Amino acid sequence: MKRRLRILAVAVLAVVASVAVYVQPASAAVGLHISGRTIVEANGQNFVMRGINHPHVWYTGQTRAFADIKATGANTVRVVLGTGKRWGPSNDVPQVIQLCKQNRLICVLEVHDTTGYGEEGAAASLDEAANYWISQKANLVGQENYVVINIGNEPIGNTNAGQWTAATVAAIQKLRSNGFQHLLMVDAPNWGQDWQYTMRDNAQTVLDADTLRNTVLSIHMYAVFNTAASITAYLDTFQRNNWPLVIGEFGWQFNSGEVDHNTILAEAQARGIGYLGWSWSGNTDPILDMVLNFDPAQITTWGTRIINGANGIRATSREASVFGGGPGNPPSSSQPSQQPSSQPPSSQPPSRGCSATYSVTGQWPGGFQGEVRVTAGSAAITGWTVTWTFANGQRVNSHWSATITSSGAAVTARNVGYNGSVGAGVSTTFGFLGSWTGTNSVPTLSCTAT
Repeated sequence: MKRRLRILAVAVLAVVASVAVYVQPASAAVGLHISGRTIVEANGQNFVMRGINHPHVWYTGQTRAFADIKATGANTVRVVLGTGKRWGPSNDVPQVIQLCKQNRLICVLEVHDTTGYGEEGAAASLDEAANYWISQKANLVGQENYVVINIGNEPIGNTNAGQWTAATVAAIQKLRSNGFQHLLMVDAPNWGQDWQYTMRDNAQTVLDADTLRNTVLSIHMYAVFNTAASITAYLDTFQRNNWPLVIGEFGWQFNSGEVDHNTILAEAQARGIGYLGWSWSGNTDPILDMVLNFDPAQITTWGTRIINGANGIRATSREASVFGGGPGNPPSSSQPSQQPSSQPPSSQPPSRGCSATYSVTGQWPGGFQGEVRVTAGSAAITGWTVTWTFANGQRVNSHWSATITSSGAAVTARNVGYNGSVGAGVSTTFGFLGSWTGTNSVPTLSCTAT
């Protein structure tokens, strides 16, 4: 987190010669886990994080942010929590996890109190962070498919960065000895930027300390990483040694000498590395806000670049398969934080046809999010078309998991390649973002199948 962005005048050192390649054994953990240097889901499908940091602990009332972040196409949200030593305490972990799942986002939960330990006098230790996670164990066990535990944010400052290795090993082992099977994420020292290369040079020791071999390392890229050379050299070492890595935070080049975000985005995409941009909104210095005042209509230059730019979220994110996403599926936005207001099916499924159910899953002034569930009848179908007519001037502005065309108030939605074949009695869904004024009534749907 960069409520105060630290700009470090550090020369990038030459990368040391490669050590023997690390071959990580298959994880014994459940849910999200590491295979080689890649995060995979329980079913073995690769999962590459494309997400956004959300400063929840300081803005606990901004729950709509989860839906708004999902609407960017993100598949992950990194959520700021506090132990109570500096911020919080965050006792709403079950509600946060539910918001993530409801919005089909993988949930990276992080303790922020550890930021700058050793240099920042008020910071919590990694051991204290581990104790917080243990206090939340009942809320976390069983969520391994959906939750990543980021033990502590930027856990060591620039004072005695070498203490990071022992402290990180101890925190990992403490969580494992207390029965946690989740994918663990560990941040680098030097306020996350690892400019002294403590994490880089001790990665093997930390990864070996995890009895489940289920830890991913996280680098935060700000002013230290202001050139393409510094970024590629750092990432090269991790790739060469087969070490799992994500870019857990980064900003953008708003001034000369700041982070080279274009290289970060391009290299992450080329290497299959996850990234999580800082941050959605609410920064003391709004230059790092993706939207102002938590309003997606007030998107900033940074927000435009990371969401809509080349190698950005909308172009490269793929939803986790645990939510129904799959290889080649387009970015998906669905189920915001408001309580869904489902409507009954417009008709019962005919024997060799389909029916469709329309739901308004979230609504705000001038906008809403809709979902349509298509259910096959007593026989499998290979394609479907859903039509309806809006009665109150509503419009579809964007959509996913369907091809949607409009002619005035009339709307036609057809399946895309991956969701046309539906088994007997089985359902699939598609969604859209729309606009409305005055009244947002539910239309009557018609479904035809092939």
